[in-house]
Amino acid sequence: MDVALGGTFDPVHDGHRRLFERAFELGDVTVGLTSDELAPKTRHVERRVRSFDERKEALEAELESFAADHDRAFEVRCLEEPTGIATEPQFDYLVVSPETRDGGERINEIRRERGHDPLEVVVVPHVRAEDGDIISSTRIVTGEIDEHGNVLEDGDDAAESD
Repeated sequence: MDVALGGTFDPVHDGHRRLFERAFELGDVTVGLTSDELAPKTRHVERRVRSFDERKEALEAELESFAADHDRAFEVRCLEEPTGIATEPQFDYLVVSPETRDGGERINEIRRERGHDPLEVVVVPHVRAEDGDIISSTRIVTGEIDEHGNVLEDGDDAAESD
């Protein structure tokens, strides 16, 4: 089975790792990594995003252990548009987070228009940080939490409690 997954992954965190784990359980994985042009457009908050090459290198390092653990292959490809690679006919599954479920439905509409079978959209729940909120790359970049969801003392919350 072939599995599609997409994102910016900057930085990679435990929520992403849960997506990767589920994807490799299902089959060989192709990750669509947002291009330098698309990445800022996918952000809810304006912030710096590392270059495609930097993100690809870090992502591949993460994916190698998941692939080895599941005896699967993977590929990282450049994602130029939000619906990206998943509209291609070879995929069986699309792994998404709760907020990207609607994008999965749009991808299936495009696939049907092109005469392809719809993907099985697999929604992976969020991973929560120790404060109960979701782990997100933006929270990590702003210094609220680390990649595992541990609240950082010098984050915004710590400043408010002084």
